[in-house]
Order: sequence, then C-alpha cells, then structure tokens
Amino acid sequence: QVQLVESGGGLVQAGGSLRLSCAASGSTSTINIIAWYRQAPGKQREMVANISSGGSTMYADPVKGRFTISRDNTKNTVYLQMDSLKPEDTAVYLCNADFWIHNTLLEAWGQGTQVTVSS
Repeated sequence: QVQLVESGGGLVQAGGSLRLSCAASGSTSTINIIAWYRQAPGKQREMVANISSGGSTMYADPVKGRFTISRDNTKNTVYLQMDSLKPEDTAVYLCNADFWIHNTLLEAWGQGTQVTVSS
C-alpha cells in the first residue's frame, strides 16, 4: 500500500506563493502517477497537475504558467509550487497516487491541506 501526507498549505495574499509537499511512504516503488487535486466548497474536485514516474507533467488550464509540479525520488516527495495565486485558487488541496499491487491499479489519497488566498 501507499500512504500520502500533504503539507505546506496556509493563508496567503493574492499574488503570493506557496509550496505544497506530498510525502509518500509504503510501496513507493510501485507508484505510477502522482497528482494534485483541489476541492473548493460547493465545487467538484478537480485535477490541478500530475507527474508520472518518468517525469512527464500535465496541468489544468487554470493553473498553467503559474503552478509547477516536481518530484524528488530520493525523498519520495512531490511538490506543487504555486505562484501568482488568485482567490479562486482557494481550496483543499489533496495528493493522489496511482500504484500497482499484484497487477491491480489502486489509488491512495492524502488527507488534504487547506490553501486560502485573500484578495
């Protein structure tokens, strides 16, 4: 199994920056893709960015050019650098991992970290 723990959320003014961390433990060698999602009150959960085991990245249109996802395999940690933050970025940010166990693709979620951007 894989366990995920997020950190780095907080309160920031519009235009500011935050860096979120997602630390993975357990069967980390089986992880395929790690993604950041966010969920704002009253809205559906949406994918923000993801990174594959090979380092390929994808971003949702609202965050392109402002957010950067990266991974440090030596620390089993994925980061989300968020710059030029906007009030509409306010949400709970959750880390998600797809991983293989006995030829079955499973997923794990972290508990989430709150990001609040004030105008």
